[in-house]
Amino acid sequence: MSDLAKNLKDKLTGRFLVIDGPDGAGKSTQIKQLAEHLQSYGVEVVQTRDPGGTTIGDKIRHILLDNSHNEMTVSCEMLLYMASRAQLMGEVIAPAIAKNQCVICDRWVSSTLAYQVAEAKATPQEIIDVYNAALKTRWPDLTIILDLPPDEGLKRITGTPDRMEAKGVEFHQKVYDRFIAQAKEQPDIFALVDATGAVEDVQKRLRETLENWTFPK
Repeated sequence: MSDLAKNLKDKLTGRFLVIDGPDGAGKSTQIKQLAEHLQSYGVEVVQTRDPGGTTIGDKIRHILLDNSHNEMTVSCEMLLYMASRAQLMGEVIAPAIAKNQCVICDRWVSSTLAYQVAEAKATPQEIIDVYNAALKTRWPDLTIILDLPPDEGLKRITGTPDRMEAKGVEFHQKVYDRFIAQAKEQPDIFALVDATGAVEDVQKRLRETLENWTFPK
């Protein structure tokens, strides 16, 4: 086993990682490539997504992203996200961590702390309190924010925008600002990765971030 393979395997065994960021940042593509890269070095990886990742969570996801649900209040939205996360944690994430697998999740509570706070109808502390009640204070070991300005990210979206994507550039700028603020406020559990440029360039930066990351003891 190479030194890099041993380092990654030792470092990521039983870890809960999140890849998050603005719409259009390329999270799904980057997670798929990162998981394949880590697996080639012997890391057991479980990929999942938030909201969703379970039968119950996928039904909640459909409700959340349905364009016909524009009357949904921020409080209802936040509680639905937490319900999906609670199911995902109990059904997928916690069992995988117990087996010393590395979980990589597409979005997590960092998204709620960006999107719902951007709407100015929920404070960070209110969201954190609900999260702690639902998830028993189990937070990700590392959240990587893919840093892509909203005007560029929205241009990358193809097809019909979902309920969140359709909220306009001004809203998405506020969301972007909240993502960046979280990373800067908590540098011990957040990392920023430049998501501009070609897919392979972003992937290279993502891999380097993980290889060089030191988890708090």
